[in-house]
Amino acid sequence: MTIARRKPLNARIGIYAAGHKEYWGQFDGLLKDLMGYHGEVIAQIRAQGAEVVDFGMIDNAASAYAALPRIKAADVDVLFVDMVTYATSSTFSCIARALDVPIVLVALQPLAAMDYDRANTYMQLCNDNICSIPEFSNAMVRMGKRAPYSIIGTLRDDPAATAQIARWVRVARALHDLKRARIGQFGHVLEAMHDMHVDQTALTRTFGVHIVQTEIDDLVRLSKGVTEEEIKAKSAEILAMFDTPDPGSDPLATKLNDKDLRASAIGAVTLEKFIGEFQLDGLAYYHRGEDGSPARLMQQSLIVGNSLLCAQGFPMCGEHDMKTCIGMMIMDRLDIGGSFAEFHPVDFARNTVLVGHDGPHHLRIADGKPVVRSLAKYHGKPGSGASVEFQLKSGPITMLGVTTKADGSFKFVVTQGESRRHKIPPTGNTNTHGWFGDSVRDFLDCWFSQGPTHHFALGVGHHAEDVRLVGEALGIEVAMVKGV
Repeated sequence: MTIARRKPLNARIGIYAAGHKEYWGQFDGLLKDLMGYHGEVIAQIRAQGAEVVDFGMIDNAASAYAALPRIKAADVDVLFVDMVTYATSSTFSCIARALDVPIVLVALQPLAAMDYDRANTYMQLCNDNICSIPEFSNAMVRMGKRAPYSIIGTLRDDPAATAQIARWVRVARALHDLKRARIGQFGHVLEAMHDMHVDQTALTRTFGVHIVQTEIDDLVRLSKGVTEEEIKAKSAEILAMFDTPDPGSDPLATKLNDKDLRASAIGAVTLEKFIGEFQLDGLAYYHRGEDGSPARLMQQSLIVGNSLLCAQGFPMCGEHDMKTCIGMMIMDRLDIGGSFAEFHPVDFARNTVLVGHDGPHHLRIADGKPVVRSLAKYHGKPGSGASVEFQLKSGPITMLGVTTKADGSFKFVVTQGESRRHKIPPTGNTNTHGWFGDSVRDFLDCWFSQGPTHHFALGVGHHAEDVRLVGEALGIEVAMVKGV
């Protein structure tokens, strides 16, 4: 769906060329040729939409130490080391020791194979890109870090290498926003959901996000300033964005009525004012409120506005699920969606399980035009009002559950599956038939055995590897559950 983002996707990738200073006096023109290849790598990264900070050639220990303050000051999200030829690990060790971002060794040969009939030492040095990777890897491990990642291939016409560069740009986008994000919260966890509770300081320690304390009263206050012109414009936007079908088989779900449309429009406009005032990048909330009170009426009017915001890259989580809010942000910055989801009934006849929720949803990953219905009651929660319903696009999907372990540390639970188009219940909730292999029973048993929360972020495409890399970069345990 054509919905503009609130903020553009951004990633800052640092890069330097690693070389061996002794070569420059021995081989006239070699440094110039290698830096030309270095420029081609930079162009490939920029073609993926990333900001690139180039630190030039580092060819001995002295130049590595001299460059280190500039590299640290640049605040990069990922560092690429362009292995343009052989280089000693002294060009790398102090940098590997000092940085706390993913380091990727990029080894892209100009030639797919040397021209052996015309080969010479100069040609070999121009294609010696992988030669130092073992040395650099060992040095990084001896610095107390995990071994660096690598991209190995050819400089030109190599789709596999291009795909790996694109993957790291996506990962860098997620890391870029996590360490700068301001996640708002108000209210409390829905009572008795023990899997939802989280230490907010631990969120900052692990992800870098800042948790902004707000109140439902802030929304109520801002709603009083919403004008009739704003209500009219937002109502028109909602009606253009959503279908409003006649009721189906669920007596609780009726055609959208004027009262709920107006309340949703006021809620959506108020949310925009709210996140602007507090400069937020995401929000997790739950507030019960007294029946009929302004606070109750406000919180029950937010679902449509939540979904509009999710589509604009602003994750919204009901039931005060801070962890899934972060999971949704990761998926959105990977540009694969990120809907608020949980498991619904199993379809044993089709070997699928319904995956969805009654809260915020990422409209960009809807299969066709989403639906909004009026619900006579929000099951399990107070209030009534408009709710969003759609199926996901058919095809591959990825799921990310962000959970906590007994020691308070975080854990990612990740899988891949397939969204299959079958009928869904007309309940005003999103749902899609998730297929995860030959046995839905075995898949669910494996997922549950990892101790996940009951919510997770849901995206399109097979991107479990992207999610794994984000988790590793953050020092988080990642459990990969076998799907498809």
